[in-house]
Amino acid sequence: MKRILQISCITTLLAASAFAVGQTTGYTGPSTKPAPAGYTGPSSVPLMKAKDLLDKGKDDQFARLQGKIVSHKGGEDYEFADASGKITVEIDAEHFPAGVTVDQNTVVELTGEFDKETFGESTFEVKAMKVVGK
Repeated sequence: MKRILQISCITTLLAASAFAVGQTTGYTGPSTKPAPAGYTGPSSVPLMKAKDLLDKGKDDQFARLQGKIVSHKGGEDYEFADASGKITVEIDAEHFPAGVTVDQNTVVELTGEFDKETFGESTFEVKAMKVVGK
């Protein structure tokens, strides 16, 4: 009786494994359409200049910046510049738009949270990025 129960359990596990192997966990092939970018309408988050954010911004304040990422400082840190000046922005790789090359000539709009430091460099943590123009 024990032997029949063991064989039955093994058969069930093998059948379940074969079924699981046959299932896919998500689409991994090429696509002819871009991935959805999310909401693209108006925002109540204020559009600010880099200098104004550095001079008048509050810690943990949400803001939008429009300008260019002019250089990579290392890791997730980049130098962002607009007509008013420069600020260090922190951008996770997942926030770069899929399928779009962003270089020092690309105009982007960054939405994120300002990290005001009393001592040291204040930075802007990017939560979303969209390309505005080249």
